[in-house]
Formats: sequence, structure tokens, C-alpha cells
Amino acid sequence: MKNKMKIMILGADGYLGWPMAIDLCFKQYNLILIDNYIKRKLQKKYKRLPLDNISKIESKLKILKKINKNIDFYNIDCTNFDALSKIFKKTKPDAVIHFAELPSAPYSMFGSNESWKTLQNNLQSTFNLAWCVKTYNSNCHIIKLGTMGEYGTPNIDIEEGWIDINHKKRNQKFLYPRQGSSLYHTSKIMDTDLLWFYVRLYNLRVTDLMQGPVYGINTHNELDTSLYPMFTYDDMFGTIINRFIVQAVAGIPLTIYGSGHQIRGYINIKDTIKCINLAIKNQPRRGDLKIFNQFTEQFNVKDLANKISKSLKLLDIKTKIQKINNPRIEKEKHYYNAKNSGMKKLGLKPTLLTDKIIIEIAKYVISNKDKINKSIILPRSNWK
Repeated sequence: MKNKMKIMILGADGYLGWPMAIDLCFKQYNLILIDNYIKRKLQKKYKRLPLDNISKIESKLKILKKINKNIDFYNIDCTNFDALSKIFKKTKPDAVIHFAELPSAPYSMFGSNESWKTLQNNLQSTFNLAWCVKTYNSNCHIIKLGTMGEYGTPNIDIEEGWIDINHKKRNQKFLYPRQGSSLYHTSKIMDTDLLWFYVRLYNLRVTDLMQGPVYGINTHNELDTSLYPMFTYDDMFGTIINRFIVQAVAGIPLTIYGSGHQIRGYINIKDTIKCINLAIKNQPRRGDLKIFNQFTEQFNVKDLANKISKSLKLLDIKTKIQKINNPRIEKEKHYYNAKNSGMKKLGLKPTLLTDKIIIEIAKYVISNKDKINKSIILPRSNWK
């Protein structure tokens, strides 16, 4: 049955955007997909191609339209206000899922051009979206993917977006203090501040999902592998769990940056999809910014490497673990206790990083083992 709700996905070609589009396609939403393939262009420019060659949306749309006819794709740049506003005004979506950002800390710290490109792309796409919503459909629900990296590593518990401050016998709730460790994370902080500004002044409704590093593959058994999302494993665009598994399959030691005591919150891509569905179904009131910490487990890097190494022994894959100089400027030993009860209260049942999950990812990597480029794994972006 057709779902009358119209959902726009910005960055629909990405690691998260594409499986999100497939999931909502099966749920029969009216979908407006937008991407300008900027990440593909950067992957080609910096010679950091994904594990498998994934077709562009235009060639895959015919398959999706057999499942749901109510899907349109527009190849536009979200930093181009005229182009985005034209489509937004025409379609007037009920919700927009905002993935249209450059999601790479190493890229953002690679050089001055990459730093500015990250700030310009991320802030301008968010500004354009907020302006379109304010102007053409102020009831639209913005669902923006933030990052746990906005918080940094404070010496107090990390609340879900907000904190109550008592100061000189007066009390007020503020956005939790944030201190990103890269220009990418800083751009996401600015995104949150920008959206909070528009929520306060124009009564928009926004959900900001502070996601931890994501991992895994998200597939529908009904579809063939040509519809899988791109799987990156390189030093610039790859995430640590996916990269570690590729390193293990390729016979490369798992490289720990520095001491390996850095703690972060992680989430399976399948749970990312679940969380966004929960956000769609639980939109905030007008004038409300809801913030959720979107992760399911916390690990330090050393424990993560040991966990993956142990699991892959079940596939007779022997791994070595190697510490290397940390190319990043970050605290290596720190307190880290982040709250994440919000999504669970809405119904999320976490997918934990088990042997089964690690092996599932490893089998996908093994099936593409001949395509692994070993030269793009070790870090070449140095904060120092």
C-alpha cells in the first residue's frame, strides 16, 4: 500500500543514504532522492575507491521502481540554493533526511583546500535546507545526521544533547558543550547551532542524531549485490571496524593509533536505519530540537582490535595487532561515558558487535578480496 508521506533524502548515494532509500522504498514512502556524487568524485581524485564498484543511482532506479513507483532522483548540489529550493518548492516534502555532508575527519584535516571544502559544503547544505524549510514548508521535519565527535572527550558524562546548568542560584538548559577534534566535527557542531537558531526563531522541527562510528553492511535478501551500499575501508573515508576487518582479510596488521585507549560509541548500519525510522515516526513539536546519541556500544580501540582478531579466528584468519604513531591530535587516555537511552525508549533493540556480525562483514570482504587496495589503508592525513 502506498504511503502518502513524502520523504527527501539528501546524500542518497552514500554509505547510509542508499540503504536508507532502499528501506523506505520497501515501506512505500514517496521518495525524493538527491545527490551530486561528490563523494565518488573525491574518492576518484584521492585514489581511495570503495571495495566494490557500485552503480550510480540512475542505473539502479529501475530496480527500485519495480518495488515502489513513487521515487524520483535529482542530480543536484545541495550547496546550490537555487537548485535545491526549486526541487524543495516543487515537492514540499514532509521530512528531509540530511546526509549531504562530507563525513571524514581525515579529509577535513588533509590540507587547507580540504578543510575549507568540508566547512563550505557542510554548512552551506545545512543552511540551504533550513532556509527551504522555513520558506516553503515550515512544518517539514528535518532529520540531520550529527556525530558523537561533536562532544569530544569531556571529563563529565555526555548527556543526550542538552545539559542543565546551575549558575549563581539560577538554572537553565543549554546545548551540551561541544569540542570537536577535527574540522569535520567542528562543521557538525556549527550545523547543530545553525539548526537550533532556526528552531528558536522560526519554530522548525528538527531531530539531530549524534551518531558514533558506523560499521557493517545492510542488505535486503530480496535484492542482488548490485544494490549494496558502497563499502569504504581506506584511511580517509573508511570507518575503523570495516577497515580493521579488511586489514585482517588482506593480511595487514590491525593498526592502532597511539596507545589504543581512545573510547568511542559504535553502531551497526542496520541500527542507523532503525533509528532514522524511529525519528520519522516520532517527530518533535514545532519549535523543538530533539537530540539523540545514536550508538549502541562503547569500546576503546585496543579492545576493538582484540575483539575482531578473536572473532576472525573462527574463519581461520590470523591477525596481528600493531601500534603506530597517532597521526591525530587527540586525548588517548580519557574519561568517556555517554548516555544513549533515548532511542531505546522509542523502541530500538540494539544490534551488538558479536562474532556473527564480524564474520558476516568478513565474508562480504572475502568475496571481494581481490579488489582490496593495500596502499590506501595506512594513514596519510596528519593533524600535526
